[in-house]
Amino acid sequence: MRLEEYGLTEEFSRMITDYIEEVRELLSSDLWENIFLNCSKNEVFIFWLLYQKSEVNMTEIADYIHVPLNTATGIISRMERNGLVVRTRSEEDKRVVNIGFSEKGMEQFEALIRELVSYGLKVMGSFTKEEMELFYKMTSKIMEILRQENGKEKTPRKVRKIIIE
Repeated sequence: MRLEEYGLTEEFSRMITDYIEEVRELLSSDLWENIFLNCSKNEVFIFWLLYQKSEVNMTEIADYIHVPLNTATGIISRMERNGLVVRTRSEEDKRVVNIGFSEKGMEQFEALIRELVSYGLKVMGSFTKEEMELFYKMTSKIMEILRQENGKEKTPRKVRKIIIE
């Protein structure tokens, strides 16, 4: 299916296609590894959750990243094998296993934040005051549209089978 079939002009369609191709090239695997340090999307979100709460249980993780508990367990197992998180038994309830940063995980998260801030400052530093205001307005509109879309009745998601190591 071509973009023109969505009612876009050929010129606008070409502009979008060229832009996406340019972004694809700019986000090379080297740059992605620099920014996200070889982390998956879910690992980045788990890092963020741990940063906010310092220690969480598996149910909180599964709810936060919107995956089944067994999928969250697989992700945490992989992160634990990589030395990024540690599991500890709750003092109050020995049945509960809490997840927290390991020293290596905290160092990796801090490096991730430094990279994101560095790139963010470079981008924002190149904007004029007027461009910053426009960027903020455009970002707010995008967020509002995404909120509206997120609030719509959703069709049930197909269950994907993920092999857990």
